[in-house]
Amino acid sequence: MTQSDKKYTYFITGGGTGGHIYPAVAVADELISRGQNVFYVGNPKNLEFDIVSQKGFEFLPVYVHGMPRKAGFTLIKWLFELGLAVLGSIVYILKYKPDAVFGTGGYVSAPALMAAKLCKVPFMLHDCDAKPGLVTRKLSKWADCVSLAFDCAKQEIANDCCMINGNPIRKTFKTLSKQEAREKLGLQDKTTLCIMGGSQGARSINDGAVEILKKFSQNSDLQIIFQTGKKNFERVIEQLIKIYPEYEADKNLVVKPYFDDMVTVLKASDIAISRSGSLSLSELCASGIASILVPYPYAAADHQRKNAKYMEEKGAALYLEDEDVNEDTLTDLISYLLNNPQKLNELQNSALMLAKYDSVDLICDKLVEIVKSCEVRKRKV
Repeated sequence: MTQSDKKYTYFITGGGTGGHIYPAVAVADELISRGQNVFYVGNPKNLEFDIVSQKGFEFLPVYVHGMPRKAGFTLIKWLFELGLAVLGSIVYILKYKPDAVFGTGGYVSAPALMAAKLCKVPFMLHDCDAKPGLVTRKLSKWADCVSLAFDCAKQEIANDCCMINGNPIRKTFKTLSKQEAREKLGLQDKTTLCIMGGSQGARSINDGAVEILKKFSQNSDLQIIFQTGKKNFERVIEQLIKIYPEYEADKNLVVKPYFDDMVTVLKASDIAISRSGSLSLSELCASGIASILVPYPYAAADHQRKNAKYMEEKGAALYLEDEDVNEDTLTDLISYLLNNPQKLNELQNSALMLAKYDSVDLICDKLVEIVKSCEVRKRKV
């Protein structure tokens, strides 16, 4: 085996929400396709365990949850939990000897990244948001490189080696056509609206959406894909049965708690009503969708509002506050886009201008570069 095709071992870590998990999984997929060894470090009680298990990656469990915001016994207990998770990650490093660690921020990634620093293993961070998270901000100065989704995030990173890559997304966003996506979902080739609130759903969006489904499906002949979130599905169906008992027979409607294949859903869509988590924005842009963004008002550091405002400023989305979501506002905004094809097209084109399809390749190339640079330094010592 030559130096150029040498097999390395990587720890990939990130979890808790899809915004942390899917970029990490995309990088893991690419590294494996390049013939590299990958171990995924995450919390087995979180969503990442299900996703990683389906992918077949080897999963290394760490037990840690989000940091309490107030001082007291719960904070002391959390610090003890974090310490144990860091020790567990050190044991993993000593056992599997990773050449580098890649983390997507968030509390789940903290133990493996801290262990990497203590064990002098090179590590790279990626942050998804316009406002970098706490883990990224605190650990960035020790990282070999920091990858960012938004250029405005760079001002909060204490590291000269920053790359503005966008978010790692699955490569099928670039290759799957709208027609193919609609055929896979059994939909017709006509204007399609996607309503989603992330993997967990969004109650305000769901409540407003239920009120408009029949109206737009019947009167505007609009296809609607509605992801309710697993926690909210039963509540949505109860409401929907009261308002539109014939909904199941409506060929213009697809209502599900969760879609495993969001690439196909988004590529099939023209308009979306969505929360403004960073990964969602990257995927909306890659799909060329005109978005109505409703930021989650309680997101850490208000990052979803910052993300949505960034998109609005770039002319790639319409903005709606969570408290203003209702039947009337959603009706007005959707009707505005349907009745103004030029505006709809402008939003879609602006979104495509922000799309970054090569983020995964750039990150993986940099990881390999970091590992090889570390090898050179060791040989010199």
